[in-house]
Amino acid sequence: MYREILRCYNAYMSKIHILIEGYAHPGENGLYIASPTTSLIYSNGLKILVDPGTNSKALIEALKEHNLTVKDIDRLFISHYHPDHFLNVRLFGQVDLYDGSMKWSEDKEEMYQDVFIPGTDIKIIPTPGHSPEHSSLLVQDEELGAVCVAQDVFWWEDGKQDNSSVEVLMNLTDQYMTGLEMLKSSRKKVLEISDWIIPGHGKMFKNPSRLA
Repeated sequence: MYREILRCYNAYMSKIHILIEGYAHPGENGLYIASPTTSLIYSNGLKILVDPGTNSKALIEALKEHNLTVKDIDRLFISHYHPDHFLNVRLFGQVDLYDGSMKWSEDKEEMYQDVFIPGTDIKIIPTPGHSPEHSSLLVQDEELGAVCVAQDVFWWEDGKQDNSSVEVLMNLTDQYMTGLEMLKSSRKKVLEISDWIIPGHGKMFKNPSRLA
């Protein structure tokens, strides 16, 4: 079923850049330190930022390395509503925000039926389990092939990333999950459609099922 997705959206090639590699670890005095992987996607003349995270200084500096400011971003996409993934939306003023099913433009909420971020060939993939509303993106990158911005479909703390096999990825422990069976179904879906996977925290990795 999901292999059909690849045939439906590859007419236009996009380019994805990882601006900030996500991190998550305990801090001092009972604090927890976390911000997700933030990606920038160029698609059909638009600049789409995925999960702006919490570290505003790091985000501004990362954009600057691409000769961009927050004012240059055309659209924001939020994978799910855990604050570490979206707190920096406050930097972006009037930029329209998209999640898996809704467009938010100032005080206007608009449900959209398209399976793509409107105006692009970026495929929206429902991937519940870590949270009920979690969605991932499938990008046909001009160099890497099918890249899934899977965010917290695969979750781990710093130093605990293990993407050595499909079996390991399918059985990862996620202390924040809201539904185990949904999460396993989402993991299976991502592993069926992607060549590369971008997790919410940690390094992008090659889909181990493609390594054989």
